[in-house]
Formats: sequence, C-alpha cells, structure tokens
Amino acid sequence: MTAPLIRKLERFGAVSAEDRGILTRLCVPGDPVGPRTEIAREGEPPDGVFVLVEGMACRYKLRADGTRQILAYLVPGDFCDLDIGLLDRRDHAIASLSACRIARMDPASLGDLVSQQPRLVTTLRRANLVDDATLREWLVNLGSRSAIERIAHLFLELLMRLRAVGLARGDGYDLPVSQLDLADTTGLSTVHVNRTLQELKRQGLIELRSRILMIRNVQRLTSLAGFDPRYLSLSSTMLR
Repeated sequence: MTAPLIRKLERFGAVSAEDRGILTRLCVPGDPVGPRTEIAREGEPPDGVFVLVEGMACRYKLRADGTRQILAYLVPGDFCDLDIGLLDRRDHAIASLSACRIARMDPASLGDLVSQQPRLVTTLRRANLVDDATLREWLVNLGSRSAIERIAHLFLELLMRLRAVGLARGDGYDLPVSQLDLADTTGLSTVHVNRTLQELKRQGLIELRSRILMIRNVQRLTSLAGFDPRYLSLSSTMLR
C-alpha cells in the first residue's frame, strides 16, 4: 500500500526501514473507490489524511453556477492534503478520475511523528512543498501560457510525476481524463481543448487512444511548453 509513497519520499531524503515500517502502520487501507466518485467534500470536517495508492484523482472547486476548476491532479504516492488536520473544514473537494485505492492516515498519529521522527517529518514537508510549487506552476499555466503550451506542460508534468513513482511506460502513461476535465484544468473551452489536442497530434508530438497518452517526441514537446522540471524537484535527466 505504501510503495508509491515511499518511492516519492525517497526523492526528498533517505527513507529507512524504520520509516517504512512507520508509514506502513500509519496508512490504513481503505475500500476501493470507483471512477468519478467524490472522495472528500468541500466544507466538511476532515476525517483523516488520505494517500492515493492507485489510480488518478483531482482536487477541485465548484462555483455557485456549477462550473468547476480543477486545482491539481493526484497520482499514486500523493497526499490528499498533508496538513488538512489543522483545518476545521475542507476548502476544496477531491474526486477520483479513475478507479482508485486510497489509504487513510490518522491526523493525531501523524502529529506524533513531529516529536518521534523529526527527520521523516522533514521529508514529508519537503514533498508537501513540491505540491505548493506545482500549484504555482499551474497559476503560470493559466495566466501566461498559450493553449497548446498549457496542455503540453500538463502532459509533461504528469509524465515526470508518474515516472518518479514507477508508473509511466516509457514515454506514455494512463490518462483517465476527458476533454471536459482538461478544459476545467486549463481554463479553455472543450472546443479549444479538442483543437489543441488535434494540433499536437498533427505535429507528431502525442498520440491519445483509449485513455492512454503516448508522447512521441519528448524533447520537442518540452521545447514547445518551455517545460523545466525543477519545480518538481526532479532532475532534467528524467526527461531523456
């Protein structure tokens, strides 16, 4: 259950056998979650810290008129808000995009780590800081990049994140998102998303079939998007 989490944390510091045991004890396996299922509702009191073990999920907010803004994609090894136990209410919702498995960590037990395992806590905090850096990069995406740059950047980010936890297949990966999801992520209309995907295919940069994305030319797509993986605390060699 903790394998993707441990792979992710090893990017930020050494994870000892003792640390692995602690994380295994803290992560209580949950029931499988079907695709397009709400995991946590905005405004509700948090009932634990969730770790995504399998599948893909997203953070999002809904406006009063029902429009949705996707704030982040969650891949295996990601926390669904490490510090949520400090809040009285969730300020956003979390939903699965594909079938998922989720583990739950009790906030009180997680808090005990601060005094008992400070080095492990530092590693967890460093992973959390990358989530913050990713959100800032998404703001740049929405505010400064063209449509084709936004989607290209997102596809490369997911490739890097999935490679880091051993879940990419070469230059491809499962992408269980619809064009509506991409629209709600990038601030574009579904028509604009469709045209942009067609242009990326026309240029020979991607292939998208049956919810599997293959990036056909990583270097060219990287140049097009102006993608720099340093905000993910990953080496640029992972793009090769």
